[in-house]
Parts: sequence; structure tokens; C-alpha cells
Amino acid sequence: MTTEIKSYWQNYINGEWVDGDSGERIVVSNPATNKPIAEVARAMPADVDKAVAAARRAFDSRVLWEMRPHFRGDLMIEVAHQLGKLVDRIAVLECHDNGKTLAAGRAEVALTQRYLNYYGGMADKLEGRQIPLGEGILDYTINAPFGVSAQIVPWNGPLPVGARSVACALVTGNTVVLKSPEDSPLSLFLLAEACEMAGVPKGTVNIICGYGHDTGAALAAHNDIDHIVFTGSVTTGQSVLRAAAERVIPCVMELGGKSAGIVYADADLEQASTSAARGVFHHAGQICSAGSRLIVHRSIHDEFVARLKASAEARTVGPGIDGFDMGPLISARQLNSILELCRVGVDEGATLLVGGNRMPDTPGNFMPPTIFTNVTPDMRIAKEEFFGPVVVIIPFDTPEEAIEIANSTDYGLAAGVYTRDLKLALWTSDRLIAGQVYVNEWWLGGIETPFGGTKRSGYGREKGQEALLGYVQTKNVAIRI
Repeated sequence: MTTEIKSYWQNYINGEWVDGDSGERIVVSNPATNKPIAEVARAMPADVDKAVAAARRAFDSRVLWEMRPHFRGDLMIEVAHQLGKLVDRIAVLECHDNGKTLAAGRAEVALTQRYLNYYGGMADKLEGRQIPLGEGILDYTINAPFGVSAQIVPWNGPLPVGARSVACALVTGNTVVLKSPEDSPLSLFLLAEACEMAGVPKGTVNIICGYGHDTGAALAAHNDIDHIVFTGSVTTGQSVLRAAAERVIPCVMELGGKSAGIVYADADLEQASTSAARGVFHHAGQICSAGSRLIVHRSIHDEFVARLKASAEARTVGPGIDGFDMGPLISARQLNSILELCRVGVDEGATLLVGGNRMPDTPGNFMPPTIFTNVTPDMRIAKEEFFGPVVVIIPFDTPEEAIEIANSTDYGLAAGVYTRDLKLALWTSDRLIAGQVYVNEWWLGGIETPFGGTKRSGYGREKGQEALLGYVQTKNVAIRI
């Protein structure tokens, strides 16, 4: 596919495409080649001020809040329709600025459309309630929007993650300033194009690209935002929370993970190994809920490891645009961070079964699927997030031991269970500390199921009906008749 990539992209503020206030640009590179593919206007704190001011004017005008809810929903459905016209452009962009495969790029568009259609359909179904207080009194609740929602989106899945939070904000009457990730910003500019083509009111959606240390920090600390949605690392999330605490504004925080899958002795090993491989090697492991720890019953350990190793070695690695199974890491910085933690694992005494080094003879940020065995729960590689195609395998003997190991990190985003025993699956799921538990299939669930973390993996929920509750505040109205 030879869809051309535009060489320069502007920010989208108040319904217009604009340069950055400083005139500076950010270079976007292809992680498969490390060669520049485009430039984007660099948003600075002054541009944050303009975007927030546009969102504030739009909110204060009540253009969305006074719109019938089903009309807000219709807007999201129309955005999904317009996005469908851009599927080939987006798929190619996702290959070149994000490292996804072409199939995954198309799947990102389909997923994004599902989010938009789902929340479009939910717009007129978020209801208040009437509370009986006796004769002569009418009491009821309203789900009121917060106001201006500041949204900071990660580089690993910018389009669907950005679109789902934009959709939740708009259908509940909020307005949005979204900071796209500087490593992979381009697909979100096409979301802005889709919003423009769909007739989303000016100022209700503003999308800017800048660096986290200045633009992201300025947005999180801005005096005129009312709400923050953040997806990213724990360290950056802590900075966002400190800024939010200064102004006492609510946040939805989706942070890191070190998710564990428990493989019991009675598991279907072929199915479990296939699911586990996808759960950690898809998108080169650059997914917060990746199954990066596998806790395997000692009696099946060797057979399971052999199957997982075969699955890892069967995966082809190379540019996604060329049809390989697994693309590159997002940047040389990310690759080097993963390689350093792999070296720590070797030094700790773990066995590097396969992978663990950069792919030779390539200019891109490629790393093969990597498996560590002979891992103990106290090792750094068993506790720290790789955010790459690396899985550690820890043996266990009893269910109680498996639970103890699974819950032994600071994270609590996702967990998994592989067993044919329903009673054991339920017992285990009940004891795992995680925001979601997958039984016999990693990432089982969908846009309809709430997603979020426990412990240092964050709080609040995205996806599903529950996500909408993070974008509204309850207002009670009591009337003496």
C-alpha cells in the first residue's frame, strides 16, 4: 500500500488547523527505520492556553449540554462514519509512526468506531433518579458534566484510547483538550479531521501535540480545566496527580501493569500457551495489560515452556507494513530500557531462554520475543514493567502460592487464569488483586466491559457503561412544592 503521508501536521484548536505559537516543530520518525516521516506543529504552554480557552468558551456556551442527549450521540456515530472513510490512511500511519502491522492498523480503526458507536448509543441512557422525601417535596439527581476535560493519551494505542475518552466526555456534555503523544501523534489528527467532517461544534474538541515536560505539564496544571484523563506510566501519573491535587480536580488514571497469568495443572496447554503468547507479544508487548508474568504449575512447567518457546520463535519480526507478525518498539529509548532490564535479569540469575537482544542488521527498534525462566518473585524482572515483548515464568506448587506470587507486585491492572475447573477459576479470580481477570483467554472482554486498575495501576474505569460515571458529577435538586 502506498498511501502518501502528509509531511506537516498542524494542531486543531477551536475548529481550526493552526501552527504552534513558537513556530517550532516535532519530528516524527518511523520506528522500523528510525527515519523521519513527518513534522507536527509543536504545541507549547501558550497553545495550551488557547486550546483550554476554546474549550471553556464552548462549555460555557452550553452548546453540548443544551443539546438533546441523542443528538450528542448522533454526533459520535457520525464521527465513526467519517473515520471509516479514513481507514486506509490511518492503517498506513499506524505502521509508519507507531510500528503496528497493517492488519492491526485497520483493527485500530474498527475498534475506535465501536467505541464511538457504543458511547453514541449510550448518550441518552445515562439517567438520574427521583428520591422520595415525603409529600410536598420533589427531589431528583442530575448527571452534570465537569466542564473542560484535559486528556493525555499514550503512544501505544493513541486512536482508540483517545477516541473513547473524547466520546465519553462529549456525550456527557464536557468539552475536551487532548494532548497527543509526541512519539505517535498522527492518527489523532485524523480523529480531529473526522470530528470536523462530522460537524462536532467548534471548540468542543481540541487536539494538540507537545512534549510531556512542558505541554503535558501545562495542561495538567492549568487553572481552567475541571477534569483529567491520563493513561501512561506511574511516574508521569504521579506528576499529573500532584498537579490535580493543587486544584482538587477529579482524575481517571490508567497506569502501568505487571499482569500475571496463572496456569494450573489441568489447563489446556495448547490453548493456554497460544493465548499467553498473544497476551505478551502482540504489538511487541507495548500494552499496559500485557500478560508479562506467567505463574505455571510445576508439574506442567517444562511442557508449557516448550510450547510457549515454539510460539515465540515462530513469530516473524520486521516492519509491520511488510506483513511481519511483530513490529518494532516505539523508539530507541524504549528498546534500550528493555534491554537494560533484560541484562538485570541475567545478572539476577534468571535463564534467558530466547531473545533478549536487539535484532541484528536492522536500523529499526526491533527485538524478538523474549522468555525468561528460573525466575523468582523477588527479582526485579518479576516486579518491574518491561513494556515490551518479554515474559517471565515462575513455577508454583499450590493455588495459595500462585495467588501470593500474582499479588506480590505494586501493580494490579489485569490477571489471568488457565484451568478447566470452574470452581478453581472462580476461587482464583476472587482472590486476584486486579481490575480485570481473564479466564482461559487473555484480553477476553470488550469495549462493553469496564477496564482499569487497582493499587498503583490507577483508578477509575474506562470502557463499558461504568466509564461514563467518571465524566459526570451528581447534582441533587430538592424542591419544596
